[in-house]
Amino acid sequence: MAPADDAPPRPSHRDLARRLDGLNIYLVGMMGAGKSAVGRPLAEALGYRFIDADTALAEVAGRPIAEIFASDGEDGFRALETAVLNGIASWHSLVVATGGGAVTRPENWGHMRQGVVVWLDAPAEELLRRLAADPTPRPLLDTPDPAARLEALLHERRPLYAQADLTVVQQGQPTAVARQVLDALPSVLRDPTQAPADPVRLQDADGQARPSLN
Repeated sequence: MAPADDAPPRPSHRDLARRLDGLNIYLVGMMGAGKSAVGRPLAEALGYRFIDADTALAEVAGRPIAEIFASDGEDGFRALETAVLNGIASWHSLVVATGGGAVTRPENWGHMRQGVVVWLDAPAEELLRRLAADPTPRPLLDTPDPAARLEALLHERRPLYAQADLTVVQQGQPTAVARQVLDALPSVLRDPTQAPADPVRLQDADGQARPSLN
């Protein structure tokens, strides 16, 4: 579950990494959204480590995800997924590619909200194209009509993905999407050195201005 012990890559976005101050970045989105492909160059640019939550889950369970679904059902898989995200949340300076359904459990949001959540959005037809070219077993799409099943999952999950701190509609290859994320991240980070727009005005019980809280 822990990230690899090798030294992190040299960052190309040091100022942004400094502003993040170790906050984990959680990539959410449907299967086929490219979370792992985007997560690796994103982590490299920030000097972060990358971790794929599904890979970590399979390592913890000691068996493939498809086998977990077959033996324990989706509920059993989701419970293990939450436990893995709980462990990941104890680390810092990570880019985490989450499973497509991680957003369906409120407990997972509790873990991810400790960092920055980024939704990698992509149209259904693009997701289907990528999934067709990927040999990875997808238990939730193991149906006679995968396209209809994918549309149903998208309809269910889009409002949940939309709760992310940042939405990036993908354009181009994974490295280009990683740059989109890097360019957009400052918009959701508060600058601790920035002064309030208006001075704070304190009043006592009678409505009179006071110089301080003392």
